[in-house]
Amino acid sequence: VPLQACGGGLVQAGGSLRLSCAASGRTFSNYAMGWFRQAPGKEREFTAAISWNGGSTYYADFVKGRFTISRDNAKNTVYLQMNSLKPEDTAVYYCASTPYTTREPWKYDYWGQGTQVTVSS
Repeated sequence: VPLQACGGGLVQAGGSLRLSCAASGRTFSNYAMGWFRQAPGKEREFTAAISWNGGSTYYADFVKGRFTISRDNAKNTVYLQMNSLKPEDTAVYYCASTPYTTREPWKYDYWGQGTQVTVSS
């Protein structure tokens, strides 16, 4: 089941980006979705997650108040709005799907290919 993430790019510190992740080939609305990120030399880390109907959202402490996860089930798409970006947010961002909303990456069964976000100081 392909997940296609896009929307990454180069932005200055304090700027904003919106990532999108489009799903195909499965019933998107049956699954929770998450965003993870991986910086060079670091492990992949949980960033945000959203329940199947968008009713519950979860965030890593380092993005609370700056990032917002949302979804549009009619478009089979999940979004990550990133505001007040910092150089330490530089990473490859991945979207993934899971049967149950969770922060744990090993519980996600399908992953997108990742999109690079670079924040310059």
